Amino acid sequence: MSALIELNALGFAWPGQTELLDIPHFRLERGETLFLRGPSGSGKTTLLGLLGGVMRPGRGQIRLLGEELATLSAARRDQFRVDHTGYIFQQFNLLPFLSVQENVELPCHFSALRRQRARERHGSETEAAQALLSALGLGGHALSKQRAGALSIGQQQRVAAARALIGQPELVIADEPTSALDTDTRETFLRLLFTECQAAGASLLFVSHDQSLASLFDRSVSLAELNRATRPAES
Repeated sequence: MSALIELNALGFAWPGQTELLDIPHFRLERGETLFLRGPSGSGKTTLLGLLGGVMRPGRGQIRLLGEELATLSAARRDQFRVDHTGYIFQQFNLLPFLSVQENVELPCHFSALRRQRARERHGSETEAAQALLSALGLGGHALSKQRAGALSIGQQQRVAAARALIGQPELVIADEPTSALDTDTRETFLRLLFTECQAAGASLLFVSHDQSLASLFDRSVSLAELNRATRPAES
């Protein structure tokens, strides 16, 4: 079976600057959970932008589900991303004027594929959102109707996770998703993340500085080791 993600000879540089990413080869297998250590300056933000199809590489290949992202138009990359990737942003990126329920259901409004999957598993997008929120300790009609901007930071982080997981995307990318959670909530959060990814057969790419979490994953990789552009030059 082909890998979920495969990078070959990937390079990226901003105009007029030296190369920021130089990754000879990288694979993320289908159903694999990967802990990616991404310290500042290692190219983490750029790599996640490339995997999401927000940017195109300067050279090389990015294959996701067998599709070469660099060959797709911007509109097609956007649709491919919302169909197949759930993203938990470090800054959450919730829409503060929408309710908790509306934020979680948002991917289903943009992706017929994720809408169909949510309905097949839970009966409706509403039930799918409620199931995820309840599993994260955010169940209840009153809370689901609150505006997202009125929530605490920890609550917003969990809403962002529910939004990423709804509709069972094949790839879940989590960028420092536990930074605002206490120990007990973090364990609940991670348990749901693993359970939902396993149920969907999804791969999990989990980026964090918290090395104590690495042993929970199938594999742990340092981006600084993958990315030759950040290595010191040999004398």
